[in-house]
Amino acid sequence: MLAEIETDKATMELESYKNGKLLYQGAKAGDKIQVNDLLCIIGEEGKVNVDEIVAAVKGGGSISSKGDDVEAGANAAVQDAEGAPAVKDEAPNTTSGKPSTENGRIKASPLAKKLAAEKGIDLGTVQGSGDGGRITKSDIDNYKPSAPKPATGSQETAAAPAATGSAVTGQVSFEDVPVSQMRKTIARRLSEVKFSAPEIYLTMEINMDKAVASRAQINEVSPNKISFNDLVIKAAALALKQHPAINSSWQGETIRVNHHVDIGVAVAVDQGLLVPVVRFADTKSLSQIAGEVKDLAGRAKAKKLAPAEWEGNTFTISNLGMFGIEEFTAIINPPASCILAVGAINQVPVVRNGQITVGNIMKVTLTCDHRVADGAVGAAFLQTLKSFLEEPLRMLV
Repeated sequence: MLAEIETDKATMELESYKNGKLLYQGAKAGDKIQVNDLLCIIGEEGKVNVDEIVAAVKGGGSISSKGDDVEAGANAAVQDAEGAPAVKDEAPNTTSGKPSTENGRIKASPLAKKLAAEKGIDLGTVQGSGDGGRITKSDIDNYKPSAPKPATGSQETAAAPAATGSAVTGQVSFEDVPVSQMRKTIARRLSEVKFSAPEIYLTMEINMDKAVASRAQINEVSPNKISFNDLVIKAAALALKQHPAINSSWQGETIRVNHHVDIGVAVAVDQGLLVPVVRFADTKSLSQIAGEVKDLAGRAKAKKLAPAEWEGNTFTISNLGMFGIEEFTAIINPPASCILAVGAINQVPVVRNGQITVGNIMKVTLTCDHRVADGAVGAAFLQTLKSFLEEPLRMLV
């Protein structure tokens, strides 16, 4: 094994597919490297020109090796967890000095544009070394701003005088924390949905009295402890079979109506959120769902999930009830077109048969992509979900 590669959602082992000696190490533990960066050189000592390979990669060129005795990370790039293809930079041409423009647009390689956006660099201030002044990856890597902004800073300041005439002094301080790959992906994916999909929100109260009683009885015999979230997953899966429009996704020219039910379950982890998927949830027992969710959540927090375990959800459930949140709205998690936000179960006054009594009430909010599901369709789904949770025995039939 060469390294453990931590992407935005998982930590994967990278194994060498060739034998040889480690001749060069291009990254140390904890370093952040780009796709196609040189990770290492493996080969037979004395037969590999390490300096030539390193110089070629750092210059933005390609690696040429004689025979099969060289393994270089730049030619064996690891795709990230989203499956984004590796982007090759262009070879530099040091004859040019200023960035070239074409039809008023600055010429730069796709990778250079991506790196500049991540680092907050204005391409107009970068001198391109590529053909015709084209900006390359190495230009961004070697860019030095004229007036660099500090990552951290402090400033002593005097506050406005108080009513008594005395002045209060203090220190303004801050720290710029680098954005993790996971947080970047969350920002990108949810921004795409939030600003492209017209959302509609539907909230309903569900009486969980019988669910509370049934859960206690089921846990007396279940090999896996059943949570209220497991009950919601099972009820949602059965309701989705009756309302396939909620189990659909927007494809642009078509709407994909899924006949299978794969429910993504949001799990809070360090620095972000992962959504492992319970496959064919409608066919599984409550005990099976409970065991699978516990396993997936544990491995999600350890960042040991495989990409296939968080991809392809047809519906999503986000539960913040365990944090005391009574009600909230959630942003759709693509490729699904709907997500269910589940709040806490609270004991509140309810009216039964003209009498005020105490009931266990849970609020849920369904977010729908209005291009796929209208309000009446979402409301019908919530009514079916409510019927299952208020009469849990129906889920066992």
